[in-house]
Amino acid sequence: MEPNDGGADAGTDAAATDPDSGAAPEPAEIPEGVNGVLPVAELHLHIEGTLEPELIFALAERNGIQLPYADLDELRSRYEFTDLQSFLDLYYANMAVLQTEQDFADMTRAYLARAGLAGVRHAEIMLDPQAHLSRGISLETCVNGVASVLATSREEFGISTLLIAAFLRDLAEESALEVLEQLLAMGAPIAGIGLDSAEVGNPPAKFERLFARAREAGLHRIAHAGEEGPPSYIIDALDILGVERIDHGIRCMEDPELVERLVNELMPLTVCPLSNVRLRAVDTLAAHPLPAMLAAGLNVSVNSDDPAYFGGYVDDNFAQLKSVIGLSEFDFVRMAANSIRSSFASEERKTELLAELAASGH
Repeated sequence: MEPNDGGADAGTDAAATDPDSGAAPEPAEIPEGVNGVLPVAELHLHIEGTLEPELIFALAERNGIQLPYADLDELRSRYEFTDLQSFLDLYYANMAVLQTEQDFADMTRAYLARAGLAGVRHAEIMLDPQAHLSRGISLETCVNGVASVLATSREEFGISTLLIAAFLRDLAEESALEVLEQLLAMGAPIAGIGLDSAEVGNPPAKFERLFARAREAGLHRIAHAGEEGPPSYIIDALDILGVERIDHGIRCMEDPELVERLVNELMPLTVCPLSNVRLRAVDTLAAHPLPAMLAAGLNVSVNSDDPAYFGGYVDDNFAQLKSVIGLSEFDFVRMAANSIRSSFASEERKTELLAELAASGH
């Protein structure tokens, strides 16, 4: 089963949803000329984080699982997070409803349908295999369930896709290495690996062998760094892990020399504004460093991270950035182009999407 993107060459280079509301987001009403009509690539997306409350209840009923929430309102009331760990506790608990290939397929299909409304034309989707193995779900079940939908995503949704296996940094490297070898042995259609989960206390150096093995296997390499962790984690992700893209990276602004390096290297930073607010990495959207990052010349794109939990999809993020921060249409076009160029899509697909962006007349 091949990723549906037409190749995987490395890249070089909303009515607004309240970011503090726990309500399930509706498609944002983006003003004409802002992201609603711009093709974008979503580069920072955890498929398990797209599991909307309604689908959680539907899958629980289908699989005979008793949820610890009386109804949707009670579940949504728990979407107030104090930090990354408080989110992860709920995130992992809700995964219990994912039992069969069909469950994973339904979750993936629901994301792609919503992403299409947000202007997403290419998506690089992270899956956390260790989180499912630890609860007795096989690699084949979770990988095949997601991949079966991604295989026809271009035809069904107009979205080219790639699958990335993300590893949990709060677990041992040996576990990640074992799972990576299993993925390679089964011929899993993964284009790369990532590093996610609890950042603080789990520096990139802990996974040096994992990333060396991924490079040897010809896989792309990305890592979360500089969300809650210090700027030094970004440096180590670059120098020790050899990553091609940094997920989050907002704390780079604390280190001017690092900013200069990232600018010079055109290093992609996949920023997730609503996520940063909901996880208290920044106090408010108005205080988000994104405008300063753009002014510094950093290669940033806007992504939704775990949209079911953080108040919105890509279009919701763009709508909030417009209404709260006042970013311009030029900023949105620039970030859309950054997202396409920074993707691991084939050069042919990137050229196609950049031409679509140029033809949008903005």
